[in-house]
Amino acid sequence: ANGATLTLEPLIRNGRRLGLKDFDPCAVLLNNDLSAGIPALMKDLHDQWVIPPVHAGWHTRRKSNHAAAYDRVTRDFGAAIGIDPWRINPAFDTCSGLDFHARTGEQELADKVSKMLADIRAKYQEYGVAETPYVVVKADAGTYGMGVMTVRDADEVIALNRKQRNKMSVVKEGLEVHDVIIQEGVHTFESINDGVAEPVVYMIDRYVVGGFYRVHSGRAKDENLNAPGMHFKPLAFETCCNQPEHALGPDAPPNRFYAYGVVARLALLAASVELERTAPEE
Repeated sequence: ANGATLTLEPLIRNGRRLGLKDFDPCAVLLNNDLSAGIPALMKDLHDQWVIPPVHAGWHTRRKSNHAAAYDRVTRDFGAAIGIDPWRINPAFDTCSGLDFHARTGEQELADKVSKMLADIRAKYQEYGVAETPYVVVKADAGTYGMGVMTVRDADEVIALNRKQRNKMSVVKEGLEVHDVIIQEGVHTFESINDGVAEPVVYMIDRYVVGGFYRVHSGRAKDENLNAPGMHFKPLAFETCCNQPEHALGPDAPPNRFYAYGVVARLALLAASVELERTAPEE
């Protein structure tokens, strides 16, 4: 729009390296989630750094692997500082062998949803939370907000209509869904201009560097905001947020952002554990 140009050059494979005609990079930075698999050009690039590694793509990655790693990290963290890890770690479970069209496995899924809702109610009672519990059922692999549904009662799993079954049965690249992760829903309490907002934190290396709010004016605080109609607002850090502001209350923006940053760093640590656990043997 401003008259600038962008030159696109074809990738060239040279042995076990990937580059351009006149450029041999020391690292390859991926901006593709590899849902459809690893392209032949990207396989066995052992002479270069590939960031993130190809085994982090959705062709093999599973959300449940990350949730399990995050569970381990938050348990250790909670024990170290003396808090119930539930405060920073929603419950999760998995269900495999599903076929939403044939209605295979739906009773097992409903039973697991029912148990998790009961566990959440117990936690809400323990901590005086007045909200209605809910869980989110997601395809265990894949992105783009596809294959996601919010459930407040286990009977809803059995009562899915055809449109809902179609929605849950496939994700990006047309991949069929047979394995799901069941996650405790977390109510979103932030809002921007009457739109429900959830924070997303960006990091470089192990440092929190900023973030943004995902905002949706047409969704409730217990619904998936990653849907058509969402928009984004910068989450500006007034300070570096590496340390809390002791003179301010816990809900003051610097301290709230600091808390988000702590969770982000724990999630990053969990991602590194996940990558180590799932790395293919050389």
